[in-house]
Amino acid sequence: MSEPLRYTYPVNGDDFMSAGGVSAVVKKTLRELGFDKDIIRRTAIAMYEGEINMVIHANGGVVDVEIYPDRIEVALKDTGPGIADVELAMSDGYSTAPDNVRSLGFGAGMGLPNIKKYSDEMRIETQVGVGTTVYLTIYTKPKA
Repeated sequence: MSEPLRYTYPVNGDDFMSAGGVSAVVKKTLRELGFDKDIIRRTAIAMYEGEINMVIHANGGVVDVEIYPDRIEVALKDTGPGIADVELAMSDGYSTAPDNVRSLGFGAGMGLPNIKKYSDEMRIETQVGVGTTVYLTIYTKPKA
């Protein structure tokens, strides 16, 4: 694979039934490409958390995935409300999810912390009233 494989997927907002669909498709693709099970698991968890956040907070968005031999790069982009305090949002258990979402078992405040936990690199670009992009990288081979 000399050029990265590139994929773009929409995430539907307010659709908890399809949330996680993008991470499932990427998981299947990585399995077919022969990636290590731990890499696949970490990628799927981080992506799922990002998808759920987009469904809960931003009425959906777009996920761009680039697969290289040595890494997987993901950009989770939305045009939601943005994150007013990134440091606070990164705190375990902090959530702005409404009660109706929590009653469904979502919005426990572990999304961003889990993305960071399962990624090798994570960066957040956000602007209140404009949206948020979460970038994550998972290395498939040790960094040189």
